[in-house]
Amino acid sequence: MNSISRNSTAMLILSGICILSAIFLPIWNIYLDAPQYPEGLGLSIYANKLGGDVDIINGLNHYIGMKTLHAEEFIEFTVLPYIIGFFGILAIITGLFLKTKKSVIILLVSFLLFGILAMYDFWRWEYNYGHNLDPNAAIIVPGMAYQPPLIGFKQLLNFGAYSIPAIGGWLMLVGGVLIGLVYVCEAGIIKMFSRSKGKVASMVFFCVFLTNCSPEGPDPIILNKDICSFCKMNISDGHFGAEIITEKGRIFKFDDISCMMAYKSQHQDSKIKNHYVHHYTGDNELIPAENAYYIQGGSLKSPMAGNVAAFNSETEASQQAANLNAQSTDWNHLTQVFAK
Repeated sequence: MNSISRNSTAMLILSGICILSAIFLPIWNIYLDAPQYPEGLGLSIYANKLGGDVDIINGLNHYIGMKTLHAEEFIEFTVLPYIIGFFGILAIITGLFLKTKKSVIILLVSFLLFGILAMYDFWRWEYNYGHNLDPNAAIIVPGMAYQPPLIGFKQLLNFGAYSIPAIGGWLMLVGGVLIGLVYVCEAGIIKMFSRSKGKVASMVFFCVFLTNCSPEGPDPIILNKDICSFCKMNISDGHFGAEIITEKGRIFKFDDISCMMAYKSQHQDSKIKNHYVHHYTGDNELIPAENAYYIQGGSLKSPMAGNVAAFNSETEASQQAANLNAQSTDWNHLTQVFAK
């Protein structure tokens, strides 16, 4: 029998929904980070428009000779919603009506080709905008190009450029993965998928879980590699470090709690989501700053003379305060002491 299974039908319908959602959600994000923009600048690329700090980025582009960004100049924004809609609807039709292995293969191959062509078109767009510069621009750096990375990070003068999929892009990827899973199941490559509804459901759940691309919790500080965002010193001590995560997901790391407080004082407009501090007796372990217990002074010697240590428990903090001849304190008191 050539008809696909019910599990495959369900996955194709879910795939179609994931793909169709990309019409309304941002597909790709490009972030620019520089000292003069501590919160960073963001460019969100939708299927039919540009979002984020477009006007500010256009102003910066003008000075270095790059073309300004206007959605009406891109034919992609006219045709892309229809292409995405076509593949989303085709996935649903394949699951509900066509229901053949051949139709699944055609859907998978055509969607993969679309993805490859779309990424090439995106790279070509970045290349043209980064290399075709105005020779009469106010700022000219000989031999310099400003092409953002296709994916990942790239340093462009004093700007760090990050290029990553947005929620719509991740959902399209999930849609493609689901189509691939249907092919795997129906081709008998992994027979357990077609025999066990529970395992198929678990795999679907795992694919949907991939859409959560903003991990919770702190980003571990890499000792002797990461640089303090305030004093610009190398972070080499796993006892006194700290970290800030903003509401936009930007991460700033510090070698001393005092550096974190000083940074906050200089960037009061930054919207901070989380503070983390090193657990003094932990192994380069970050804990939520607001819930930690602190001691200060005595024989404590931190890298930038903040001389504050954080602990997971009040008992441990009290014991270390006695051992180090330090004074117990708390988060609220520290924010007042280090406020400038």
